Amino acid sequence: MGLNFLLHQTFFGAVAAAGFGVLFNTGFRQLGWCAASGALALAVRTACQSLGWSLVAASFAAALVVAGAAHLWFGHTNTSPDVFAVVGCIPLIPGALASKALLGLFALNAIPTVTDSQILLDAVQSSLRVMFTILAIGTGMAIPAAAARRRALL
Repeated sequence: MGLNFLLHQTFFGAVAAAGFGVLFNTGFRQLGWCAASGALALAVRTACQSLGWSLVAASFAAALVVAGAAHLWFGHTNTSPDVFAVVGCIPLIPGALASKALLGLFALNAIPTVTDSQILLDAVQSSLRVMFTILAIGTGMAIPAAAARRRALL
């Protein structure tokens, strides 16, 4: 993966996160920070995958970095740092894999064919990858939030 691909992923991560920032009513002043969190998320995930990491591991690392950065940088603002973490991590969700899983399950309802077992296997594999990736993103986001709460209690 080259620099152009990394810049492509970073740009579209920023666009997607800014769009979700609008949906979450974060305010015009925070849209730039929403875009920065999405750009950071996809930059980290893309860099990790270029090093040979799996989608799940790279998504965990990206969510951990984005949530950690959100709690470090935005802990003093009027907007909750969790908002920036969630908005930045939404572009990490593997939509193409989710649609592949659903289309595979829908294909099983069609006329029975010889390849039904292969369709089922592909659909289950895609579903598991989506579930584990979403779990990894959630775990990566929860660790800095829990650490920030623990630090606030001390």
